[in-house]
Amino acid sequence: MKFLNIDIRRMEDKDLSSVMEIENLCFLSPYNKDNMLYEINDNPYSNPWVIELSYEGKSIIAGFSIYWTLFDTASIIQIAIHPSLQKRNLGSALMDEIYNDCFSKKIKSITLEVRENNKNAINFYLKHGFVKKLVKPQYYTNGDNAIIMELEVDLNGKHTSN
Repeated sequence: MKFLNIDIRRMEDKDLSSVMEIENLCFLSPYNKDNMLYEINDNPYSNPWVIELSYEGKSIIAGFSIYWTLFDTASIIQIAIHPSLQKRNLGSALMDEIYNDCFSKKIKSITLEVRENNKNAINFYLKHGFVKKLVKPQYYTNGDNAIIMELEVDLNGKHTSN
């Protein structure tokens, strides 16, 4: 019997075409390649990761995340799973890895912005313990409002996904 392997690892230049495909499918205002390369290679605060699936010697990038850490806080900049692979707990695996990495770095809180009308993303973040903190009116270039959400990292190690 062959098994599916799931690996969450640091994003590399070789992942760029797959990441950009997911980026363009998932976001209304996607990063361009130069932005993504900056996150991979030059931004000292950036933690760019991919979730890679391997089966019978073949691998695909199923999704990615980028979050920044600064002192004792983290900000999720992007998290996305390819639309054809959503609803399979891959996003939850990636979120758990982010949380665990933040815990190991003694990060106290994780924040993010999400479009107010992106109900699926909001529900995903609520499921993972984020709470709505405030609304930023007309935050996005198309005039959409942003909801700022936050998750406090329990430095006693009591985090579990729902």
